[in-house]
Amino acid sequence: MNTAHIFRKGFLALFLGLFLSSSVWAHGGAAGTDTDQCKFELEPGHWIHYTAYQPKDFPAEDFCGNIPNTNTVTQLVFDYQDMRYRDMTVEFEVTKEPEGTRVFFLPAAKHKSGTVMLDLKDGVPEAGKYLIHITLVPDQGERLDAHMGFKAGAGQSVSKNSMLLYVFFAFAGLYVLYLSHAGFKRMVDEAIAKIKS
Repeated sequence: MNTAHIFRKGFLALFLGLFLSSSVWAHGGAAGTDTDQCKFELEPGHWIHYTAYQPKDFPAEDFCGNIPNTNTVTQLVFDYQDMRYRDMTVEFEVTKEPEGTRVFFLPAAKHKSGTVMLDLKDGVPEAGKYLIHITLVPDQGERLDAHMGFKAGAGQSVSKNSMLLYVFFAFAGLYVLYLSHAGFKRMVDEAIAKIKS
């Protein structure tokens, strides 16, 4: 088998691995199920999608449960996935936990566009846990309060999916090297033989 053929097989393996991994990871690693961690139930069967941005520090990134920095512009964006909320009065509050100290408050209002952005111009004041309170304020009846937590100030970390992708690339590269380099192949085969014996 010539080297060009080996590299073509290795490239094909990399391409297939990328294609399959991205299609599976698009749903949180569980193909065919909805495991979006940035989505939460406001009421049973009625969902809101949440995304956080820090445009000055990470202009091309979005976050969910972990926001890397404190004391920087932070935008929390909520998209109603249920049209009925566009005609309902909704209130938003962000508190530092466990103290319950209010960091941001958006008074009750109707958001006809279906998207609400909380613009925390100074970000969150310190590292730690925070809670987003979303309150439905009906014309009559009881208020309904839903919560979603996030952590802030841990710095940007590599996501689990990205880490798995890096590991995959490393193994794919080693496999191509194993197929194309006789000395490396011999060394690996000897190591495997020692382990087996």
